[in-house]
This record gives sequence, structure tokens and C-alpha cells, in this order.
Amino acid sequence: MFGLHYNLERNAIGLVLAIVVVAGIGGFIEIAPLFTIDETVEQDADMRVYTPLEVAGRNIYIREGCYACHSQMIRTLRDDVDRYGPYSLAVESQYDHPMLWGSKRTGPDLARVGDKYSDAWNTAHLNNPRDLVPESKMPAYRWLLRNELKTEDLGLHLAALRKVGVPYTDEMIANASIDAYAQANPDTNDAPALAERYGDATHIRMFDGDGARLTEMDALVAYLQVLGKMTDAAYQPDLPEAQ
Repeated sequence: MFGLHYNLERNAIGLVLAIVVVAGIGGFIEIAPLFTIDETVEQDADMRVYTPLEVAGRNIYIREGCYACHSQMIRTLRDDVDRYGPYSLAVESQYDHPMLWGSKRTGPDLARVGDKYSDAWNTAHLNNPRDLVPESKMPAYRWLLRNELKTEDLGLHLAALRKVGVPYTDEMIANASIDAYAQANPDTNDAPALAERYGDATHIRMFDGDGARLTEMDALVAYLQVLGKMTDAAYQPDLPEAQ
């Protein structure tokens, strides 16, 4: 083996050809599964898209670096499933750009945190985690309650997501700013139209408890409350059991 290696080092053409062959084998192993991706990725006709307010909340989640301490991918391990719920499926991230699977769990996985806690709990926890969990190492995000949410460019965010495959309609894009306000103000006249565009399962309520202002806290809590709720595919009885 070492003799072959020494000989290749002395032969530039042979070394180049060997590198090409090895890289080709590695590339084929990585690329080949893509030809069967349609057979391996689940499909769900009822998969819904994020509302404009949830998109804004997801952007804040990214901006604040929440993905650095929280994963959004439950592995197919029994311990993971017992603690967090059914393991994550590819279809659940179908409309996530970028993916937020994460690689570190300083805090718990959030893939199924939607509706696990009340809006008031999430608001209080984000405002100061130690008010609810004294031993928490999570920083406080008090400015989320102070900062009013910018909605003027939400239509552009939806249009950009449509270019990468998220099925937003022209109507959704045109009404993005209005829908963001409506989702956090259930008494507004625009709330029924929001529910019609995004489905009856859409959460329409005052997420931060204050209907007078639309804040970044409204957006982030709205996003957290739909994690794991975009589709019921993970709860189908025909899925393999965790290992």
C-alpha cells in the first residue's frame, strides 16, 4: 500500500488520475441518493405554509441566533422520541428556507414545541426565562415586547419564498402586511380573510397579550406556536418505530 502511494507521488499524471477516481467514487455515493429522493421524502397534501406573522417570527428567531442553542430535529432514537415526541420527517421542513435543524442543544429541541405552552408562558419566558425556570441559562429578550414589528416588507419576504418553491399566491403576497396585523388582533375585520387564505387551523389571537400594538414578541410567539403543527404526517400510524 505504501509502495503504491510513493509511486503515485512520483507520477504526477497517475496521482491526478487517482484523485479523480477517488473523488468520483465519493461524489457518486453522495449524489446517487438524489435520484430516488421522490421515493424517500414524504408527501402531505395538507402541509400548510407559514403566515406572514409566522414568517416574521422565524426571521426574528434567526436574527437572535436561537438556532445556535436549540435544534429543530428530533432523531429516530428512542430517548429523543420519548422526550420530544415523534421523530422529525423531511416533509415537515418542506417550506423552511433555510433549514433550522441545528447542531447543538444547549436548550431543548423545539421541533414540537407548538401549543405545548400558552402564549403567556412563551411571552414571559422570552422576556425573562428565570421568572419561570430559575436555573435557565437562556438570555432575556426584553426588547421583543418593546420593538414594534416592521410589516412593510413582508410581501417581499413571501415573494422571495415563492421563488424557492413555497406556494404563496398573489393574494397572500399582496395582503401580507394586513394579514400580519389581523393574526394578532382577532377582533379586526381582516381576521376572517386571513383564516380563509391560510386555513381554519391558523392561530388568530393576541400572542403577547396586548392588542394595541403589533410587536416582535407577537411574531416570535406565533412562530413558536406552529412548530410541529404544520402537518400531521409524523403522527401517522404506518411510520417505522424509533430505534
